[in-house]
Amino acid sequence: MNYAHLYTGDDGLSYFRDVEVPMTDRGEGTELSGLFAAKGMLMRRNTADYQLDYHPAPRRQFIFNLTGTVEIVASGGETRQFGPGSIMLADDTTGKGHISKALTAERVSIFVHVDEV
Repeated sequence: MNYAHLYTGDDGLSYFRDVEVPMTDRGEGTELSGLFAAKGMLMRRNTADYQLDYHPAPRRQFIFNLTGTVEIVASGGETRQFGPGSIMLADDTTGKGHISKALTAERVSIFVHVDEV
């Protein structure tokens, strides 16, 4: 299992890197990661007109997309699309940030606030 980590580089721009989550086989068809401590959670719904120009993430948070698709443009130049089942760690809390734009009529997601990963 993996997630996309959106972070701020030394130059103040945002970049993506893919992070593989170590999983432990628990038998009976189950694998588990280690525990991630969470501080809070938000549920969010965006409409088709959702678009934010460059902005840093307001806090360090995992974003789990349930429905719909969003396009994220990192200020370092890379663009990625996140659809249902995707996971992103928004960690670019300083610097220029990123652009977010809805690509579908509605998007439902869950934001889980974290300190450490």
